[in-house]
Amino acid sequence: MNLVKENITNLTSLWRLVNQRTEVYKPGETYDHGLVNYSNWPNRLWFHGDPDLKSINEARAIIASASTKMTIPYWDIYQNESYRLLEEAGFVKVLDQVGMSLELPKTYPLEVEIELQKVDNRASALRWEALFEKAFNYTISHRLLLKTCDTVDYLIAFHEGKAVGTVVLHYTRGAVVGIHSMGVIPEMRRKGYAEKMMHAVLSQAVGEAFAYATLQASAMGKGLYLKLGFKEQFLMSNYKLRQHISAADYNI
Repeated sequence: MNLVKENITNLTSLWRLVNQRTEVYKPGETYDHGLVNYSNWPNRLWFHGDPDLKSINEARAIIASASTKMTIPYWDIYQNESYRLLEEAGFVKVLDQVGMSLELPKTYPLEVEIELQKVDNRASALRWEALFEKAFNYTISHRLLLKTCDTVDYLIAFHEGKAVGTVVLHYTRGAVVGIHSMGVIPEMRRKGYAEKMMHAVLSQAVGEAFAYATLQASAMGKGLYLKLGFKEQFLMSNYKLRQHISAADYNI
């Protein structure tokens, strides 16, 4: 199995699903995109392969005219420096993430201290939205959750009855679970909850017989994932148009 490809496919298929359910998905020959004007996410334009100057200029025109800021992810898997074309077109890198994967064991023996509750109604979707915004300082609308929670697991993490954070699980090809949007709210940080949440997520994935887990780690989170056995695969750089950037955009 090509885990680099599976990692990227899991991520982009999540964006595609959300955009399709909200009827804003725009597929193309060289790139796809979608813009949800009431949410900060996903709002992405992603290339199918190594971007060239023509496709980048087309993408720039779409993003420059959009009513809401959009992000372009760039994966360093092409063994060249085509990202320079993005920068020459006026895009600025706002965040790096590391694509990582883990081959899951057959059993997960550690005691799990976190309870994961799935969003399945408006009240839980609103609570997830509020917790996510506290953890990440931007908004994923509860309306998106309600449109996709039949397929995607939006989870609230609890410890001893207290909500501590959020996580999203997205499943592709029957063998891969993608871990996304894992965050701990500020008042619960530095208490070991991120690691406890990951143990709960991995235990659930093993119990459901998934073979691999994938994620995209921030610099802050990478150390934890390496400790848990994840392997680094690639760098994903996130770009925005220079004129659309504000201080908040460096945490997308």
